[in-house]
Amino acid sequence: MSCSLALSNSPALSPPMSLFRDNSPIISPSPEALNLSLTHLKPSSSPSSPCSPFRLRLQKPPSGSLLSSSVSTSSSSSDSGSTAGLGPRPASAILKRKRPTRLDIPMATTALHFGVPATPCAVMREVEREGCGYSVYCKRGRREVMEDRFSASVKLQGDCKQAFFGVFDGHGGAKAAEFAALKLEKNILDEVVGRKDETMVEEAVKAGYLKTDAEFLKEDVTGGACCVTALIQNGSLVVSNAGDCRAVLSRDGAAEALTSDHRPSREDERNRIETLGGYVDLCRGVWRIQSCLAVSRGIGDHHLKQWVIAEPETKIITIKPEYEFLILASDGLWDKVSNQEAVDIARPSCVGINKQNPLSACKKLVNLSVSRGSSDDISVMLVQLGQF
Repeated sequence: MSCSLALSNSPALSPPMSLFRDNSPIISPSPEALNLSLTHLKPSSSPSSPCSPFRLRLQKPPSGSLLSSSVSTSSSSSDSGSTAGLGPRPASAILKRKRPTRLDIPMATTALHFGVPATPCAVMREVEREGCGYSVYCKRGRREVMEDRFSASVKLQGDCKQAFFGVFDGHGGAKAAEFAALKLEKNILDEVVGRKDETMVEEAVKAGYLKTDAEFLKEDVTGGACCVTALIQNGSLVVSNAGDCRAVLSRDGAAEALTSDHRPSREDERNRIETLGGYVDLCRGVWRIQSCLAVSRGIGDHHLKQWVIAEPETKIITIKPEYEFLILASDGLWDKVSNQEAVDIARPSCVGINKQNPLSACKKLVNLSVSRGSSDDISVMLVQLGQF
């Protein structure tokens, strides 16, 4: 089967001499210049067409093809005067396809549950909370899921002067931080209560950290978490950390770090790692263990457990009137804001005769870090020590 395409009065065949004398277009937009009609698309049995200097031959589609079946269907339903569906029906109908059915793909949830619902940080971009003597604000960075967690418990054992607070910064996922937020407080308190001698509090906290780490490793999941915790009891403040979460105290407006970040850049940490057969090297300006992890202590990190230990460093002080408030925060804050700067920003909202608004101070600190280019998750908790 063949079809002919006729172009009558085509200037391409016999261009007038005027085309070479003026700036008029080669092909005029007028109907006389180009006459392309689908009515000329009809089968021709003669070897040539007298009305057409060109001929467009269309090969007959092979049998069994989509086009062939479309032509046959159209031919059977058309009038007797039409040929192969190219009569009254438009040629474009031959190749028309139906739109495929829409696919509904369900979204997978990213929240992890250890027998209880995940903390609000798991699914929200921002989390804020105020309680008796504390305020906390968390903001997700560029990750799809926030990896920071926190815990806060007041009136422990019915005593309004006892409390526990913690901030947990996950890496390699939120699983370890979630687990620590759920388990660490209980494990520490169980050890503290079990040891009647108050001089053994530091050992009790250490045992609580190690127990939490051992329990998480049994879960056989990846990732790890840095931790900073504050236990308030009997007029004492017990601050512990494993990793680069930090606790900073405001003493009459002067900042005092109560923890030291555990990073491979610390000489004592590097020596410990190398003594155990590991190595520390500089990767893109950051010191890392085995060219991988930028912290040297924490919960989890099974693949690096030989060098990344969960043993915390603990400092115990007696709460005094000049101790105004305590800042617990993840490294998302401390990488961009200094200790003294954090105290200076938070103090007007936490101290004085004016109406106190510590939650506002938490937000100011987080937003300051973001404005300076932080893309990490940021969690800031303020504890008003005067209430304990």
